[in-house]
Amino acid sequence: MSVSDAGVIQSSLEDPVRFAVIFDRHVDPIRRFAVSRLGSSRSEDVVSEVFRIAFEQRDTFDLTSRSARPWLFGIATNLVRREHRSHARSVAALERLGGRRHITIDPLLDAADRVDAREDVLRLRDAVLALSDDEREILLLVAWDQLTPSEAALALGWKPETARTRLRRARLAVRRHLAGEPISNNDSQEVQTDATR
Repeated sequence: MSVSDAGVIQSSLEDPVRFAVIFDRHVDPIRRFAVSRLGSSRSEDVVSEVFRIAFEQRDTFDLTSRSARPWLFGIATNLVRREHRSHARSVAALERLGGRRHITIDPLLDAADRVDAREDVLRLRDAVLALSDDEREILLLVAWDQLTPSEAALALGWKPETARTRLRRARLAVRRHLAGEPISNNDSQEVQTDATR
């Protein structure tokens, strides 16, 4: 049975070399997160910075948390936000996001099917871009980076109910956008009411 992240971090306070286990366990998802938000050219610096900050702040890690994953994603999210100084950079990062998951296309498919698929990707991109920054971030952490809503809440420094509400709102907005329906104020109130149940 392997030692929990909390156990590794606690032991690294006495033996700093032990922190390498945290790097080995979590570097791949953190790298994928950084590449999806910033592209490959700027992601390695962010990945290095995430683990440098985590190492320097390891004495602040909540040892009641078994996994360091939400903590590391929180650091990564803050660094990525710092990189996105303007809306134009955010749009460029989301453009690259469309190519993050490689979809193998059967060469026998006709051109019309490929055009339809491209249009679907563009509609999805537009739906994600139409979200607020908070809604976009929670949706991407859950859908693309496969964090649970609770882990995403920890990563973003939000209460779990806030994360669930924003995730519901984001999913509803994307569904409505893809269906060509506008979102009304009643939809937001419905989501907020649902979150209080």
